Amino acid sequence: MQNIHSPLQAQLVQWLVAPGSNVAAGDVLLILEAMKMEHEVRANQAGRVGELYFQPGEAVGEGEVLGVLMPLTEDAPQPEARKVNTQAALYSMDRADLQKLLARLAFTQDAQRPEAVARRHALGLRTARENIADLCDAGSFVEYGALAVAAQSRRRSADDLVRNTPADGMVTGIGCINGQRMVVMAYDFTVLAGTQGMRNHQKTDRMLSVALQNKLPVVLFAEGGGGRPGDVDVAIVAGLNLATFASFARLNGRVPVVGVVAGRCFAGNAALLGCCDVIIATKGSNIGMGGPAMVEGGGLGVFKPEQIGPSEVQHGNGVIDVLVDDEAQAVTAARHYLTFFQGVTQTWQAPPAQALCHVVPENRLRVYDTRTAMQGIADEGSLLHLRTAFGTGIHTALAHIAGRPVGLMANNPLHLGGAIDADAADKAARFMQLCNAHGLPIVSLVDTPGFMVGPDTEATAQVRHVSRLFVAAAHLRVPLLSVVLRKGYGLGAMAMTGGGFHETLATVAWPTGEFGGMGLEGAVRLGYRKELEALPEGSEREALFEQLLAQQYDNGSAINMAATLEIDAVIDPAETRAWLMAGLEAGCVKPLTGSLPIDTW
Repeated sequence: MQNIHSPLQAQLVQWLVAPGSNVAAGDVLLILEAMKMEHEVRANQAGRVGELYFQPGEAVGEGEVLGVLMPLTEDAPQPEARKVNTQAALYSMDRADLQKLLARLAFTQDAQRPEAVARRHALGLRTARENIADLCDAGSFVEYGALAVAAQSRRRSADDLVRNTPADGMVTGIGCINGQRMVVMAYDFTVLAGTQGMRNHQKTDRMLSVALQNKLPVVLFAEGGGGRPGDVDVAIVAGLNLATFASFARLNGRVPVVGVVAGRCFAGNAALLGCCDVIIATKGSNIGMGGPAMVEGGGLGVFKPEQIGPSEVQHGNGVIDVLVDDEAQAVTAARHYLTFFQGVTQTWQAPPAQALCHVVPENRLRVYDTRTAMQGIADEGSLLHLRTAFGTGIHTALAHIAGRPVGLMANNPLHLGGAIDADAADKAARFMQLCNAHGLPIVSLVDTPGFMVGPDTEATAQVRHVSRLFVAAAHLRVPLLSVVLRKGYGLGAMAMTGGGFHETLATVAWPTGEFGGMGLEGAVRLGYRKELEALPEGSEREALFEQLLAQQYDNGSAINMAATLEIDAVIDPAETRAWLMAGLEAGCVKPLTGSLPIDTW
């Protein structure tokens, strides 16, 4: 005989068995209620129910004997278990609560809105959910706030809101990208033109908090029309007390933040986009701080959306970092960009080392493309150029070298002979901030006659702009390695090497390197003006000039610079990767304390 004990102090609700009935192990014998919750008491073994000591409605104490369970006789048939498989029941499609949830969730999916999706596809664009599915590793995205609808219940029926304002026009959640968890947010242009409603602001704030607290990178699909005036369920006047913009900006320098745009991105959506570390946009995009309605409302004229901030303008002025053909390419670029903040890549392919020997022409006056040097240094397929149409005097790119993520920047002799102007300085200074904030070592490829000079140049605030390079370099916590490909002259060369040739972890040169406090031709004309002017114009003066120039060139040769220890070494171009790999292994990234802001510009 076995006693049936109460597991807690409670009230007996119901006996599910009668005296004399046979039960199997696991069968529910009775139901108790405590604190408005029901508790099942089950049989520990098979048996026959004996005397019951309490009736429904009576109170019982913890451990109190409620009845007895007698052993079965040897000839008694074994009863079949009547226990309920609660786990199976929870996921049964017959459950009303689950059916209600699934029916409600169905309205958040593209399949329930075929007309809206068709209009989107007719424009050659994808839906927010299609972009997220492409961006995230298969099956990894978990959505936050899917059941939200627009705050317009005083204007529209509940059914209308569920059907036509799913997720309040913004899909948010956490997904894996290249195997690592990240926050993903996408404005849904098929819902109220991707405008920023009250609840999607709340969703944004929630996700930004998750990202900041857990140091998760953020990807924002920013297409949309800005603030939404039609949300009437909350009493507001101007709605300028939102936390969203401050919260988004607070991520700056703490976690990588990527903005992706196709189509139209105006006003509040554009303000968030402008806070991103990098902006990836399609050729069909339009980005502006005000859309047509706002422009017209300000009395500034009537324009079509396509006339405001088209991609060719925003790429040329530096707003767009990576310009692509379509959303598929944008997602691919975003996944590529994020690899540089996900540690060392285990598999990589080195480019042909000997190709670097032919990058710089033997003719020291012949221009060439330093991007071929970048290509020859980076692991194959890893190079990602940024802001290619802006500040073209300096190329900037992210890459892997032997699997290690790095930032690459290089002077561009094809633009102003490699001289550094204001735009190039701004571009390179911000690039250093980006690498510094996220712990990427920097490789600087130098070929510059110095800072650009002249009256027109000074009118661009050149003094302030180029000095940003010195200030940004002075605050680097990451290793800086410099390779002088050819010209290393004056303050411009110093700016490309962290403020001075010994401010780097290593400064080396190829045999084609040439150095001086200023361009050699200018140095000869200024330093030997008296000697040159003493000769009549013509071949004799020109011969002296060439002689003096050759002396200057020989004196400022890479080998002579290394001999006087002004640089660390002269290397075979084919050995460049080996030098850089050694430096990357030797250099350390100093710990990040707080955040290191990245200028939006």
